[in-house]
Amino acid sequence: MKNKELFVTGFFLLLIYILGFQIDIMDIDAAQYASMSREMLSSGNYLKIYDLGKDYLDKPPFLFWISAFFMKVFGVNNFAYRLPSFLFALIAIVSTFRFSKLYYDHKTALLAALILATTQGFFLMNHDVRTDTILMGAVSFSIWQLACWHQQKKIQHFILGCVGIAVGMMTKGPIALMVPIFAFGTHFILTKDFKFLFKWQYLLGVIIIAILLLPMSIGLYQQFDLHPEKIMYNKNHVSGIRFFYWTQSFGRITGESTWNNNANIFFLLQNMMWSFLPWIIIFLMAFINKSLSLFHNRFKPKIKDEVITYGGFLLTYLSLGMSKYQLPHYIFVAFPFAAIITANYLTEKISDLKSTEILKKLSIFHFIVFSLLWILLIALLGFTFETIHPIVAVLALILFAGFIFFYFKQRQSKWLIVYICLYTAIGLNLFLNGSFYPAILNYQAGSNAGKWISKNNIPVNNVFTYQYEIWRSLDFYANGIIQQKDSVADFKSGEFVLTTKNKLSDFDAIHKSFTILHNGNDFPVTKLSLNFINPKTREQQLNKFVLIKIK
Repeated sequence: MKNKELFVTGFFLLLIYILGFQIDIMDIDAAQYASMSREMLSSGNYLKIYDLGKDYLDKPPFLFWISAFFMKVFGVNNFAYRLPSFLFALIAIVSTFRFSKLYYDHKTALLAALILATTQGFFLMNHDVRTDTILMGAVSFSIWQLACWHQQKKIQHFILGCVGIAVGMMTKGPIALMVPIFAFGTHFILTKDFKFLFKWQYLLGVIIIAILLLPMSIGLYQQFDLHPEKIMYNKNHVSGIRFFYWTQSFGRITGESTWNNNANIFFLLQNMMWSFLPWIIIFLMAFINKSLSLFHNRFKPKIKDEVITYGGFLLTYLSLGMSKYQLPHYIFVAFPFAAIITANYLTEKISDLKSTEILKKLSIFHFIVFSLLWILLIALLGFTFETIHPIVAVLALILFAGFIFFYFKQRQSKWLIVYICLYTAIGLNLFLNGSFYPAILNYQAGSNAGKWISKNNIPVNNVFTYQYEIWRSLDFYANGIIQQKDSVADFKSGEFVLTTKNKLSDFDAIHKSFTILHNGNDFPVTKLSLNFINPKTREQQLNKFVLIKIK
């Protein structure tokens, strides 16, 4: 890729990420974490974690710590919450590039970074913020630094690698330690570099990680271990230390954890079919090719070959796949490995004169599939939401025409498959972040009502919900914790009530008069359905919320 092309690609990627900053934070998880970070900042309690004033025992605190810090600097808003995760996403891209440079040429390293930065999951995690973005950045950084230590024997790289592991553990748990063990353990065993399995530095690493984990461990001990009377997950005598270091991760495999959605070993792979777009087909070919190559060589890598990425991806996938509770974003931590495997396969095929036919077939297949995606996007932009200006669909149509023109002009190029993947990933997400996601977020009641409450300076302690399950974006955007009342008789004059439109009859029934201040639509936007997308059937899918003031 030429410098000019690289600059243009980088510019549009940055534009897409920036557009993602202005999208309202989606319920449920991202908005919950944002609300908890705001609550932490408000309370000033950083060792003990609370969710709406109640003890919280699930995710480690690093996301809440760093988000609360940025909110203190930039205020409680979308930008402050998303910025730290975006910075860790950049760390993941840089670390993937720098790690690849240790084992591959510059072209492969650059392609690996671009592949990671343009996967659909990567675009999504930069606006639907969860712990996995920080985990990916911390783990990929630790992998890069430990690889530097392995090659250069400089202790500072080992120390930085341990810091990365500790940050990852404070973000998502022991998986941040297990991934490097899987990756380098596979490499040392298959390359018979057994001396690196037994190093005195590992004891130093344990000490560094333990020291960095100490504040979090103290908080867990004070909040839970010293209070066995607390009921968590329908049990008392719950140890926060044991929960974090064992139950939450390994307990999902042994059955000790109460979390169970009966996910099977193929669950994460099925979700990679969309989250690793547009590179998923090439990755599957690359991974199978790597597996067959190792099998034929009796699992003896060629000289100077690395199997850090292969073992890192495979063993991480299998360990996550054994869990009885899985969500699609759990596999994101292994995306840097997948990106490097894919990039290496592509550059090898592009350099191999015998692979021209394979690359040509791949380009044709992806051109057909991506053309269908472009048509679907244009339909979404042009016919679904009235808030999307028609000119947006026209612009998408122009870019689609450019996509077709580019394909036929460059169809003899071996790099065509790379260019059409990049073109599609950037083009589609430019419109998704810029128009489609903002349009559907108009139907998220929590952020809609919360922003109205904040804008009109309504005191949060005087606002209540009534028999209305509204998600966590309400508390974040209202900048406070909104309590619930279950009886109409409990409401007093001057109080504000957020409820559904069909509950207004309860107030009329006891002659409690009110004024409607604000109203809107309510739909769980993370559960999109065809009936919601279709303007003709959308109305039947919506709840109606109202914000009233008791007279």
